[in-house]
Amino acid sequence: MIKRYFNASIIYASLALACGVFYREFTKYAGFTGKTNLAFLHTHYFVLGMFFFLALALFEWVFSFSGQKGVSGWTTVYHVGLNITTACLFLRGLAQATETTLSTGLNGALSGVSGIGHILLGTSLLALLVLIRRSALVQKQ
Repeated sequence: MIKRYFNASIIYASLALACGVFYREFTKYAGFTGKTNLAFLHTHYFVLGMFFFLALALFEWVFSFSGQKGVSGWTTVYHVGLNITTACLFLRGLAQATETTLSTGLNGALSGVSGIGHILLGTSLLALLVLIRRSALVQKQ
């Protein structure tokens, strides 16, 4: 599992870098100088993607928590939640950078889907932390 966590970390670092370049180049191309959610893609993928999975790799090395029931499922939910959240940031950022006015329904739908991504991200984060704690406390005894 350590290899999987490191691979995920590398993928998210690559996505973070690509999103950072896209943000700078797209806003320059569009002639947009205001604030846009595209700026947050870079940090979301670095912190919630790369750093989180680096931390999981270290926790796995120290506590071997991945053998517990549910770890694989919650890790998958985390990936899904993170990517739904960042996809919504991307779409809203594109609309902002191109100065596209979203309809009330589309704006609400985008916010709702983003909320679902955040819920998945938050619940899986807490579940994984509980599983890591359980493994750490078992090893302490």
